[in-house]
Amino acid sequence: MESKWMVLKTEDEYDIALERTIEIFHSEKGTPEFDELELLLLLVKDYEDRHYQIPDIDPIELIKLKLEEKGLKQKDLEPIIGSKGYVSSILSGKKELTLKMVKGLHEFLGIPAESFLIDTKKKIKLV
Repeated sequence: MESKWMVLKTEDEYDIALERTIEIFHSEKGTPEFDELELLLLLVKDYEDRHYQIPDIDPIELIKLKLEEKGLKQKDLEPIIGSKGYVSSILSGKKELTLKMVKGLHEFLGIPAESFLIDTKKKIKLV
């Protein structure tokens, strides 16, 4: 099947592309459907990037979410942040993250570093 996909400009085009993406999502590599799927994924992502803004999430809430996703406890952050009390103070918002902590959290939890820049005056203390 030869596809004639182009840059998605309308919500209707997006809906059709999304429906087709779902329809061929499990295509096998090396097939025409797989090639079409790769193109559709790029087009859908491009449309979403231009039309849908993902709300910023509070960095502390993101840390908590990542801990939960990975089945980790607050104590697992002690090597990165410090004592049990300090980890608790960070996660409750009583203390601020430092740049060194942000780097460690980025590496340990896989949180994009730019996620910590949401509200720099409130969430990060650059020391």
